[in-house]
Amino acid sequence: MTELVALVLVVVLAALLVVAFLVRRRLLLTGIGAVTMWLRPAGSPRWSVGVAWYGGDTLLWYRALSLSVRPQQRLCRAGFRIDGRRRAGRDDVVLPAEVVVLECRTDAGPQELAMESSTVTGFLSWVESAPPSAP
Repeated sequence: MTELVALVLVVVLAALLVVAFLVRRRLLLTGIGAVTMWLRPAGSPRWSVGVAWYGGDTLLWYRALSLSVRPQQRLCRAGFRIDGRRRAGRDDVVLPAEVVVLECRTDAGPQELAMESSTVTGFLSWVESAPPSAP
C-alpha cells in the first residue's frame, strides 16, 4: 500500500513540474518583445532554445527547458554588434530551416542568435536604435 502511495506521489509531483514548466513558458511568451530564440556561444557545437525578451537596453534570454525565473543571458544593447547574417546550414541540425542566424559580438563574447525570419526585422530595428555610445 505504501508503494502505491509513493508512486501516486511521484506521478503528481511530475505532473506539477510539467504544469509549472508550461505556465512559466506561457508567461515568458506573453510579454511584448518576447520571441523564441536559439542561442549558441561562438565555438560551441550546441544550440539552446529559449525565450528572449528585448526592450529598453537589454536582451534577456531564458532557457526553454528550465524552471528558473532568472534569465540565463543578459545582453546590453550598447555592447551588441551584428557581424553577419546567414540561413541555417547543414551544421545547424536542430534549427528549423526557415530561421536566420545572426553572428554577433557582445560584451559576453561572440554569440550566434537564431530566430524566425519574421522576427529579424524587429530585432534589428531594436539593435540599431541604441543610443550612440560615449567615446
